[in-house]
Amino acid sequence: MKTNYLALAIIATISLGSCKNDKKEVETKEDVEVIEVVEEVQMDRKAALKLTSKSNSNASGSVVFKEEDGMVKMTAVLGGLSEGTHAIHIHENADCSSEDGKSTGGHWNPTAQPHGKWNATSGFHKGDIGNFEADENGNGTITMSTDEWCIGCEDVTKNILGKAIIVHQGVDDFTSQPSGAAGARIACGGIIE
Repeated sequence: MKTNYLALAIIATISLGSCKNDKKEVETKEDVEVIEVVEEVQMDRKAALKLTSKSNSNASGSVVFKEEDGMVKMTAVLGGLSEGTHAIHIHENADCSSEDGKSTGGHWNPTAQPHGKWNATSGFHKGDIGNFEADENGNGTITMSTDEWCIGCEDVTKNILGKAIIVHQGVDDFTSQPSGAAGARIACGGIIE
């Protein structure tokens, strides 16, 4: 009789032990899945925004920023513009409340460089995207990829969240300080997640 109780106790201990091991494996698998999801979210980030008209213009559009493998790709699709060349920049604040778009502040320039053409050896603002063409129907598109930006990272010299996209009526001459003499701010959108 004692042998039967001892055998049952040993079997119960082995069964509980294997259940505990199974549970640890499941927790470990779930932990790995959670870590993989968190890493995926951190690696692939996206910010999309609509542009609204400013300065009594008809300009509008949308801009998408997508970060993947340390590179941020920007795609802007614009309409309601006059035919010709227009400047587009990132400005300091995601505040499009003023009618003239000046509530966004100046160009985003976290490294205190002079205004210039993107990647110019003489310096450029991190917000100096450049110029694009609008066709005879007032439509334009611009794309750009860079590792100089990030979406929501802790590097204040790269993080574009909390900034704004501004489209200008005129052309950025890449030399006039501090903004390239690009004219009125005709479309605005805050870069937020």
